Amino acid sequence: MDLHPITVIEIMFTLTLISALYIVAIFIPKTKRKIGLYTASTISALVLLFFIIRPFWTDYHVSVKKEQLTLYLEKQFPNEKWQITQNIGRQYNPYIFLVEFHNEKGWKYHYFVKNADHIRQNGYSHPDGTGRKNGKHMQQNDW
Repeated sequence: MDLHPITVIEIMFTLTLISALYIVAIFIPKTKRKIGLYTASTISALVLLFFIIRPFWTDYHVSVKKEQLTLYLEKQFPNEKWQITQNIGRQYNPYIFLVEFHNEKGWKYHYFVKNADHIRQNGYSHPDGTGRKNGKHMQQNDW
């Protein structure tokens, strides 16, 4: 299993925090130790639950936002075909999609999807050597 550096940092920070909670719980007076250990255990369980649920939560929202982007593109560019992809990796925003239109190979337009009402083209990448500065599907944003 190959962990991304962001994931390693999250795990190290979380383990440090949870370890500190247990150390504090052990060193508090004996009358309150049970409550301290119970609190540390509850926080540990909640953090573990967060790390288990987060990937599924993100995948669900990505699928919803991809569908919203598809509907937006169908309205903006009727009778055209495209392919929607994403950059792979934890360092990339999962809500930015790369759209490559079939009639403009090599050009990828970057769309940020906040919700169905807030979809913006916030960049593009073009193939090397094209010499063109504007693609066929460039959109002017009001921001």
